[in-house]
Amino acid sequence: MAKEESSNPAEDYRRCTQRFVELANIMKGENLEPGLVSQALMAASSVYATYAVAGNEGGLTQSGVDKLAALYRASLEEVQQNRKQNQDQS
Repeated sequence: MAKEESSNPAEDYRRCTQRFVELANIMKGENLEPGLVSQALMAASSVYATYAVAGNEGGLTQSGVDKLAALYRASLEEVQQNRKQNQDQS
């Protein structure tokens, strides 16, 4: 896939997130349990986040692991808040 130029980081973020959700739904459609798919996506994200920060040869320090865990937590909390707001609006 060709690299698309974008000047809208929020739209890029939304698009990337949507692609991962679509992939997870494809995996679920292959009779994989949603919990397993979720764990595998989180593991893959951990591998890629480590690469993004430390490259192919490095690893995260404990403070790096803690920072990444805090980012995952913040993302999870944001998703839950958005879901609650959407339910309240229904």
